[in-house]
Amino acid sequence: METLVKLYYLPASCSLSPHIVINELGLDVDLIKVDHASHKTETGLDFYDINPHGYVPLLDLGDGSLLREGPAIVQYLADLKPEAELAPAAGTMERYRLQEMLGFLSTEIHKGFIPLLYARLAGSYVETARPKLEKRYQWIDAHLADRPFLMGDRFTVADAYLFALTGWGQAPWLKSYYKAGIHFDALHNLEAWYGRMRQREAVRKSIAEEGLAFD
Repeated sequence: METLVKLYYLPASCSLSPHIVINELGLDVDLIKVDHASHKTETGLDFYDINPHGYVPLLDLGDGSLLREGPAIVQYLADLKPEAELAPAAGTMERYRLQEMLGFLSTEIHKGFIPLLYARLAGSYVETARPKLEKRYQWIDAHLADRPFLMGDRFTVADAYLFALTGWGQAPWLKSYYKAGIHFDALHNLEAWYGRMRQREAVRKSIAEEGLAFD
């Protein structure tokens, strides 16, 4: 299969989400690592020249067009192989429910982590942001009480996104790379879900390809 795209990624960041989806689908994609400090790609290019926003993930579709924003990227990837059912069919209520979940993860979880990841700069705002994020994760924990994955019985792109974000927190069963000041010790449904995610071949492959480790 010919290479379809290039994925620009930063290890352990939110770009782990489309990376997992790529491996779930078995797509042949070039992975281009971006350095957080220098904003240079591993090939020496200035990432700002490729994406003026300066953040990952970024998908180069190979035809001169670029796709930004994780929720859009993972849905695009899922639609390349609809038979894998990583996203429901477009136009269905199930697809809108997936988009609802991706929106929640993007605005309430992803952005909720930012003050905790930059606590020194955020200052006292951290004490407002932390309990709000904790409540959002408590909702996720309750949501997972009667289902193995976020959207029900099947793994979807939403699970890949949550997995990437949850890796920024802390718990005995969690390998944290960004050390955000939030703990998940009492969220047992989340813990069980995370364990299921860790067993997925695509997740393990993506972790290894980014030079990370579970333990």
